[in-house]
Amino acid sequence: MYICWRNKYYLNIFNMKKILLVAVILTITMTAIAQQKVYFTREITPESLVKIYKALGVEATGRVAVKISTGEGGNNHYLRPTLIRNLVEEVNGTVVECGTAYGGSRQDPAKHWQTIHEHGFDSIFAVDLMDEFGDIRIPMQDKRHLKYDIVGEHLANYDFMINLAHFKGHAMGGFGGVLKNASIGVASTAGKAYIHTAGKTDDPSKAWTKEFLAAGDKQDLFLESMAAAAQAVHNYFGGQIIYINVMNNMSVDCDCDGDPEKPELKDMGIMASLDPVAVDQACLDKVFNHKGKPGDNNQPLINRINRQHGTYIIEYAEKIGLGTKTYELIDLDI
Repeated sequence: MYICWRNKYYLNIFNMKKILLVAVILTITMTAIAQQKVYFTREITPESLVKIYKALGVEATGRVAVKISTGEGGNNHYLRPTLIRNLVEEVNGTVVECGTAYGGSRQDPAKHWQTIHEHGFDSIFAVDLMDEFGDIRIPMQDKRHLKYDIVGEHLANYDFMINLAHFKGHAMGGFGGVLKNASIGVASTAGKAYIHTAGKTDDPSKAWTKEFLAAGDKQDLFLESMAAAAQAVHNYFGGQIIYINVMNNMSVDCDCDGDPEKPELKDMGIMASLDPVAVDQACLDKVFNHKGKPGDNNQPLINRINRQHGTYIIEYAEKIGLGTKTYELIDLDI
């Protein structure tokens, strides 16, 4: 009886070990699946942009839109044409933009074209103001606030998008990265008003009034709307889209500001991924975990992000299935 009991005892121990081993393997496998690769280089050069694009392993084919911000008149923090030139030429891309919704130098198409010219883009690239002649509505997966996403009508002319964002602060969103570039950036003037009011109006003349604007205690509604609009663009391209954040000239203010604050944080590098949530999260981690010092101070940018509850867009984007905050950082400089 003792021998029989002992054998059963050891058999149970053996089975438990097998179950634990299987559980560990499944956990590791699921974690690996859940993680998205984010590529990183400290070099911010035309060559490194091409290098990080190629590291993603996805070739931009067909008619390629390179979505950037051409910068507000008076702003000098936008991604320079000379920096992005090699990448745009590598993919035979067209630089695409849409009008703003707040006046300034980029709401009126004629003024926008003048700003594009002053910033040197149209002398190097083909440039397309996608909403110059109208807009279209594309489907939403998350319809909590927006029934559809209103984007420049020329979006339909492209097969592939490189979302090439300048990572920096933002007066309303807290920060701007690829999620903002896909949502507010691809939205037409009417679409921007629609997102900023969390679906209340697409009339830019009403969007900035207290009655309509989603800000203050309604700030999270704006962030949720941005995440949902970014998802709409992501889904529209059906996987034919990649995401790149350039972490230079990181002012607390956006490229849409004609008089931005001087950056206090030194340039950090370039991040890229197939997952917009992962790459924005990686950039946030880089900023928040940085050990600041005089002349290289991350605190102003952190304060701006926190003031606007900026990180919430990441949380909501993950919640609606746009991507994951869990990532594996691959250093291309090692």
